[in-house]
Amino acid sequence: MATSMAASHAAGKRLKDAIFGANAACREAAEKYGAGKVTNATIGVMMDDAGKLASIPTMERMFRSLSIEDYMSYAPISGLPAYLDAVIDLTFAAHKPEGYFGAIATAGGTGAIHHAVANYAERGEEVLTSDWFWGTYNVICNECGSYLTNFKLFDEAQNFNLADFTAKVDALLMKQDSLLVILNTPAHNPTGFSLTEADWDGVLALAKKHAAKGKKISILVDIAYIEYAGEKNETRKFMEKFGSLPENVLIMFSFSMSKGYTAYGQRTGALIAVSASKEVIEEFKEINKYTSRATWSNINRGAMTLLTRIQQDKSALAQFEKERDAFYKMIQNRGALFMEESKACGLNALPYKGGFFLSVPAKDPRTVCEKLHDDFIFAVPLRLGVRIAACSVAASKMKGVAAKVRNTLQAIEG
Repeated sequence: MATSMAASHAAGKRLKDAIFGANAACREAAEKYGAGKVTNATIGVMMDDAGKLASIPTMERMFRSLSIEDYMSYAPISGLPAYLDAVIDLTFAAHKPEGYFGAIATAGGTGAIHHAVANYAERGEEVLTSDWFWGTYNVICNECGSYLTNFKLFDEAQNFNLADFTAKVDALLMKQDSLLVILNTPAHNPTGFSLTEADWDGVLALAKKHAAKGKKISILVDIAYIEYAGEKNETRKFMEKFGSLPENVLIMFSFSMSKGYTAYGQRTGALIAVSASKEVIEEFKEINKYTSRATWSNINRGAMTLLTRIQQDKSALAQFEKERDAFYKMIQNRGALFMEESKACGLNALPYKGGFFLSVPAKDPRTVCEKLHDDFIFAVPLRLGVRIAACSVAASKMKGVAAKVRNTLQAIEG
C-alpha cells in the first residue's frame, strides 16, 4: 500500500468533475473532426452564435479602463464598502425586504456557498438541497465537514415538490437543532426551473413552524443565474417575503459576477444576508470576515471596482443592462427551441424557465452521453439525467438536439 502523508481527513480525496471531463472530450472531438461538426453543450459559459466566448461589451470596455492601482492594490478583507452596498442593491433591486443587511465579498458564487456551509452548517450534520443540484455543493459540504442530503425537486406534475421538501426538513430537524437549506432559484442549475411565489410561501411557512419550536433555520438562495431568469424586478418579487421573519430564520444569497457580468475568471461574488435581528447580521459580518482571512484573505479588487463603476455611471449601466438583456434573449431563444422540439418529439425534458441549462431525466446518464458522441453532441452526465448547456449552443446547432437525445434514450432504455 502506498504511503500517504496526508492528514487522515484529507487522505483519498479525488476531484471527479463531470463538467470539465465532458468538455475535454468535446475539445478532443473538435480537434479531430472540426469545431463545425461538434455541438458543445457541456460548459457553463456563454458562447455567441459564432461559437466564441461572449462578453458584455460595456463590461469589457470599463474593465480595460481601470488603473493599475485598481487592479493590483489589496482590497479590505470584507470587500470594498461601495461594492458591498452595490451587491445588496443588485440582489434585491426594487424588492428589498424589511430587515437588517450584511454582505461580504467572496471568491465567486462558489466562495459564498463555501462560507455559508462553513459557518451555518454544524460539523457532522446534514445540509439539504434538491436532488437535481450542482455537484460542487457536495464537494463544499465534504470539505467543510458536513453532509449533503436531498429532497425531490419535482412532484409527478413537475411542480416544486413541497411535500417531499417538508418531509425531509421535518426528518432532519427531528435529529438536528439547526439546518442549512440551499435552494438554487431562479433559473436553477441544472434544470432552468424556478420556484414560484406560492412555492416560497410553503417554504417559509415550514421554516416559521420549526423556528417556533426553537430550531435554527438558514436558507441560502443561490442566485448565480438570476440575470438570465427574466425581467429584473419580476424575478425578485419573492424576496419581499424575507422581511420580518423570526430571528432564528436567516436568509442568505450567493451572488456571483461570473454569469451576470460575464466575468467568470475574475472569481468575484458575495454572500449577502437579511435578518430581523441586528445582532445576527453583526455576527454574520464578523464570522465570515474571519473565514475569508483564513481562506483567501481578500479577493479581486479590480472586479469589485468594475461593478461599482458600472453602478455609479447611469449611462454605462443602462447600456450594460441593454447588452446583457440581448444575451438573455439569445439564451432564452435557444432554450425555447429545445423545449418546443422536446414537446414535438415526446422527449421528457424538465420544465425550463430560464438560465444557462436544461435537463432530461435518464436511467443511465453516462451511457446516454457517451452514445450522443456518435452524433457529435457533448453533454454532461448527472446523477439523475443529462444536462444541456443552452448558454453555449448556438440556435443553429440546438435545432435537432432534442430528437437526437430522445432517439439515444430510446436506444438505451427502450
